[in-house]
This record gives sequence, C-alpha cells and structure tokens, in this order.
Amino acid sequence: MKKALLASALAPALIGTAMAAEPQQITVTLTSASPMSQGMAMVLANQMQEQGAQVDILLCDAAGALALKDAQGEALKPNNLTPVQLLDAALKKGATASVCALYLPNSNKTVDDLREGVTAAKPADMAARLLEPGRKVMGF
Repeated sequence: MKKALLASALAPALIGTAMAAEPQQITVTLTSASPMSQGMAMVLANQMQEQGAQVDILLCDAAGALALKDAQGEALKPNNLTPVQLLDAALKKGATASVCALYLPNSNKTVDDLREGVTAAKPADMAARLLEPGRKVMGF
C-alpha cells in the first residue's frame, strides 16, 4: 500500500521532469521586407535557441531573399549584423530554415539558389509541424 501511494505521489513529478526535458518547439514565419523586422525575427530566433527552444524558420515573400546564396542585407545596430548573418547564426546553432512552397516558383529561383542549410518547405509537412501540440508560431 505504501509503495502504491509513493508511486502515485511521485508520478506527477516524474512526468513533469520528462516534459521539461523536451525543448519548446517554435516556428518563426517571416514575410516582411523590412530589414528591422527581419533582424528582430532573427534576433529572437537566436535568443529562443539560447534559452533551449528548437526553432524552425519559414521564409516567404520578400523575406525569402534571405535564403539566397547571394543575399547581403543591411547591417543593423547595435551589433552591426545583417538579418542574413543572424539567420546563419541560427542555422549553426541547430535551427531549421526553409522557404515557403510559393517562393521559388514565383521568384524564378531554384533550390540551387538557396544558401546552405535552407530547404524548400513542403506544404503538408509544414502544416503538420504547425499543428503539433505545444508548438508556438510567431509571425513577422
């Protein structure tokens, strides 16, 4: 009887510990052409990674240009980094990044034009990811 009571008392704590071990899943969707909006989205993506989150970045519309090999961008204060540099930093820390399914065919670009680490999103896969319980989705 005592063992059963102890087990039922410990179960919530053990479940809570197991759940805490799972990183928060975040999807950052970025469509803005604004360098400051792009920069802020990438700064927050990097900060969320540093705080233990698993970050997925979806780039579409004007923001899809960040995914291109030849992307440059405007350096933003206070750290004089471009949104592209911030995207690269997030990728190096384990973020995933993709361009939306509409970006490549509507920009006359191909997957060969994408920078290393960026893929073309598949709508069914992206929709499933966005529907995952507990996933947070942020749009910029």
